[in-house]
Amino acid sequence: MMFAMAGVVSAQTERAPRTPDGHPDINGIWQVLNTANWDIQAHGPGPGPLFQLGAQGAEPPGLGVVEGDTIPYLPEAAAKKKENFAHRLDLDPEVRCYLPGVPRATYMPYPFQIVQSEKYLLFAYEYAGATRNINMDAFKKAPIDSWMGWSNGRWDGDTLVIDVTGLNEETWFDRAGDFHSDALHVVERYTPRSPETMQYEATIEDPKTFSRPWKMSMLLYRVQDTNAQLLEFKCVEFVEELMYGHLRKKGTK
Repeated sequence: MMFAMAGVVSAQTERAPRTPDGHPDINGIWQVLNTANWDIQAHGPGPGPLFQLGAQGAEPPGLGVVEGDTIPYLPEAAAKKKENFAHRLDLDPEVRCYLPGVPRATYMPYPFQIVQSEKYLLFAYEYAGATRNINMDAFKKAPIDSWMGWSNGRWDGDTLVIDVTGLNEETWFDRAGDFHSDALHVVERYTPRSPETMQYEATIEDPKTFSRPWKMSMLLYRVQDTNAQLLEFKCVEFVEELMYGHLRKKGTK
């Protein structure tokens, strides 16, 4: 038993690989092993929005990733969150293959890839072909609001800190209707724990929606499969009928 425990401690404290400039090497394909995309708070199993899908559409249980398991919604925002959930088949941006935004892109059930050099960082997501270029030079303001926002990065010791602004109000945090406004400000922290794992934290600030800042955290796992690669999941073609089918010209008799 003691040998097993020693092995666990050793694995957790093993130093992550380094790049030539001395920073942790976080190149690679990463993925979560949680159910945060269904609900970032603790939740039990539940039926999906379509009973016809049976167990295939059911919601898996999850321990949640929100610290303290409380999202400090303002009263009006809390009511909107409930309305979002009730109408999630119409309102959830994921249903229409819209870009997922930050931080949701991190914990969707799809891998993402980090490409790292001395001066540049690129995050590429399998879902919908989303990407982020991380500005590692002097801090720059977001030129315009967008789905994936504007990311300014810096190293704080072994932790990559990314300050994300310029996010539009169209994205959600999960399928449970958790949302934000255009005042969203996200500070992400990526801290390697070992060659295969990385701690992820996202601090959420949005005075239009929440009474105080709050945080979510989770582990990211480096994909170790042979020939691991990011594949295409451009889902736009899968939603064309849903979004535009009603515009089809009806045939004449």
